[in-house]
Amino acid sequence: MGQTAHVSAIAWTAAASLAAWLWLLLCQGFFWRTDVRLPPRAQPNDTDVSLRPRVQPGDADVSPSPRAQPDNTDAPLPRPPQPHKWPSVCVVVPARDEAEVLPMSLPSLLAQSYPGHAEIFLIDDGSSDGTGELACELARRHGGLSLTVDSPGEPPPGWTGKLWAVRHGIALARARGPEYLLLTDADIAHAPDSLRELVAAARTGGFDLVSQMARLRVESLWERLVVPAFVYFFAQLYPFRRISGKGTRTAAAAGGCVLLRADAAERARIPDAIRHAVIDDVALARAVKRGGGHIWLGLAERVDSVRPYPRLADLWRMVSRSAYAQLRHNPLVLAGTVAGLALVYLVPPAALVVGLAGGDTATAVAGGLAWLVMTGTYVPMLRYYRQPLWLALLLPFTAFLYLLMTVDSAVQHYRGRGAAWKGRTYARPDTVADEG
Repeated sequence: MGQTAHVSAIAWTAAASLAAWLWLLLCQGFFWRTDVRLPPRAQPNDTDVSLRPRVQPGDADVSPSPRAQPDNTDAPLPRPPQPHKWPSVCVVVPARDEAEVLPMSLPSLLAQSYPGHAEIFLIDDGSSDGTGELACELARRHGGLSLTVDSPGEPPPGWTGKLWAVRHGIALARARGPEYLLLTDADIAHAPDSLRELVAAARTGGFDLVSQMARLRVESLWERLVVPAFVYFFAQLYPFRRISGKGTRTAAAAGGCVLLRADAAERARIPDAIRHAVIDDVALARAVKRGGGHIWLGLAERVDSVRPYPRLADLWRMVSRSAYAQLRHNPLVLAGTVAGLALVYLVPPAALVVGLAGGDTATAVAGGLAWLVMTGTYVPMLRYYRQPLWLALLLPFTAFLYLLMTVDSAVQHYRGRGAAWKGRTYARPDTVADEG
């Protein structure tokens, strides 16, 4: 009788996992689809030949990487018309100890083929590796858009270093009176027409914020295993289709590439309103949407992160430094998250194995179907990253790693270490009300 009850409990748990996956498949904004992207680029016609990027010998390092070329995972949206008048844009790049990646990213910004006025403000956030000097040297070597390099000094209490640098950059930019701000990270490489396409999408779509989730590097074994899942989990939490809906509360952005109307930033008090935020991109999007702004987030075609994460330890730090902040430092939410990850990702393969080993057909079928749905929803993301599709079968293992990273994030928080990044530790950071 005890054995029967035990097997029955496993079967019910497997059935609950299958039900959860069916709900995610059909009711979570079709998060698993990867066709929410900026409209595709058209071939230049006779009227915009002057906007084609001029490639000179030695400029290979400013071209987008091969993995940033469009794929056919899903059908993209129709391409909007170009604006008749191109607004002015100021690009703000916070940078701290980025000398390793800056030669692969900054030239791509300098080489933007933008028809209107654009200039770049790189804010050196207390670097110790010569980031500011290197940026000036790259500007002299490559030419292109105007570059200003400045430093705000150490952040005051209550500010994260990145947002303090962004605040300084926006203040410098506002003196130029731009209509748009492009907030982009120092490890992000843009295709030559990236700024033009972002502005065209914002103007013709009526968006106050347009953000693209840069395609992260997937070259090492651990990057292949962990990185596509990172974007997959993010889309599951913040379905892209819901973000652009004016009547929805879902709001998120990808901090590596955010085009923001200057007046919308002012209305939302960016970045002062989110100065405590560790997960600043999501907080920014929420502030803009609460202020009545219309926002959009999608996957990038030709915007790449060039930052390497070759070891598991590197990826672990990337996730764990902010995972508990995502849960608002709430132990009950942490417990629920751990239980949810176990039910959704770990139960299906366990139920299949237990059911087959014990001759319990119901458990095996429920577990197998749940694992099948899980695998199927992950395949589009692997296609987007051009990875072998058999990696989808390893998603339960990857989810287990993320579970451990989340628990480790909480442990570090309660040890007083908080979020640590680039030599700074934010001890027990609080999630401010403006993030809500």
